[in-house]
Amino acid sequence: MSAGENPYASSYGGQMNVSASYGGAAPADDLIKDTTTASFTRDVLEASRQQPVLVDFWAPWCGPCKQLQPIIEKVVREGTGRVKLVKLNIDDHPSIPGQLGIQSIPAVIAFVGGRPVDGFMGAVPESQIRDFIDKIAGPAGADEKAEIEALLTEAKTLFDAGDIDGAANLYGALLQADPENAAALAGIAECMIAVGQPENARQALTGLPEAVAADPAVAAVLKKLDQIEEARKLGDPAALEQALALNPDDHAARLNLAKIRNVEGDRQAAAEHLLLIMKRDRAFEDDGARRELLQFFDVWGPKDPATISARRKLSSILFS
Repeated sequence: MSAGENPYASSYGGQMNVSASYGGAAPADDLIKDTTTASFTRDVLEASRQQPVLVDFWAPWCGPCKQLQPIIEKVVREGTGRVKLVKLNIDDHPSIPGQLGIQSIPAVIAFVGGRPVDGFMGAVPESQIRDFIDKIAGPAGADEKAEIEALLTEAKTLFDAGDIDGAANLYGALLQADPENAAALAGIAECMIAVGQPENARQALTGLPEAVAADPAVAAVLKKLDQIEEARKLGDPAALEQALALNPDDHAARLNLAKIRNVEGDRQAAAEHLLLIMKRDRAFEDDGARRELLQFFDVWGPKDPATISARRKLSSILFS
């Protein structure tokens, strides 16, 4: 799906206007700086209380220093804020390396929480620098993954509270950064459904890679869209209610009404209609009421209060 076809790429419901700003990435210019004896406390000791700081002790005459610096700068920039790099010229500022016992250069010391915690010497290869940063700051992507999960949780909380626009903005931001995030795809589709845009929701979930389309969250929304499309063809719910008033054993009308109530969001009523059919005629449409209820459970999710309540009543019918 191209950005031009993507319903969440730039706006949602004519209102969403999001940007992929999560991750806390620092601007590249803030990640690397030179320091002095006078500013070492601020640039290194105090800064390391916020995030790990690597101090590169070097000198202009040092050949290995010139080999190391472009490599370590590259790795730090690619880390987008996992660590900072501070460079100290030991010729101009000899007191601090002397206090730390630096006897050969290049030397890189990592500071965390205001204290030196680890280091290495020499012009080591790029892979070793990456391993060193992983050791100090944790595996690459760990913080971003945790923040993505937090944003997904926040978006779901907003959705459940009825703030559809707020939820859609968060899902949209995540999708701009990761267009194949299954949870965010399912979430943005749910937002579209909630504001009466099932066609846009279907479009958002069309043409996905097989693995993403098979994700349980995406599969549940696709099934919900199928239920919406089916319910549209089942007639007027008022007419079905009238038919049931005349004949409470009109199980076909009751089944159709259950499907309509489900897509309207009245899950309790939908479940009660199907449970009543089961109580009166388990053989109706080859146990069709039970099979339909299980389809509802797939969409509602196992933790939904309607699922828990209906499953309890279903068990009492099956095993009484």
